[in-house]
Amino acid sequence: MEKNKKSGTFYLNPYLSGFIFGMVLLITFVITGRGMGASGAVKSTVVEAVNTVAPGHAEKSVYYSKFISDDAHPMNTWLVFEVIGILAGAFFSGLIFNRLKFKVEHSPKITSRRRLIFALLGGALFGIGSQLAKGCTSGAALSGMAVLSLGGFITMMAIFGTAFIFAWIFKKNWI
Repeated sequence: MEKNKKSGTFYLNPYLSGFIFGMVLLITFVITGRGMGASGAVKSTVVEAVNTVAPGHAEKSVYYSKFISDDAHPMNTWLVFEVIGILAGAFFSGLIFNRLKFKVEHSPKITSRRRLIFALLGGALFGIGSQLAKGCTSGAALSGMAVLSLGGFITMMAIFGTAFIFAWIFKKNWI
């Protein structure tokens, strides 16, 4: 195991990881009364950036002005701290297990540039969808399933069903 840690090939057992994630989700429900998600942190960051660069525009905007007030700072939300913790945890995990390096994983059939374009487009579509839906779909699925909500199970099936269809359509880029 020590040799694997140094070579960067050590990964945590996925069942143990799933259990730990479930416990973190449970603790999140107990402490915050809500499930987990990340889209709110991105929204808060965008609102803060717009407010910093163009405060007049942010105050006049119907969308941005909802999140800007003297009482509550957009960056002072638990979702922002959750995402900071995720990024810090990923950084330290990469550092500890010798995987901290910049590389683009892709099939020999496509270039790194094309892979990054697809990743950017997919992330942008997911982000736009999360704002149109007024929340992160993966957060809705995981948090909904954790409380045995039918909507959570339907959302998870829709996510995996759509992913299966898109994987079949774009498989030539990875296989």
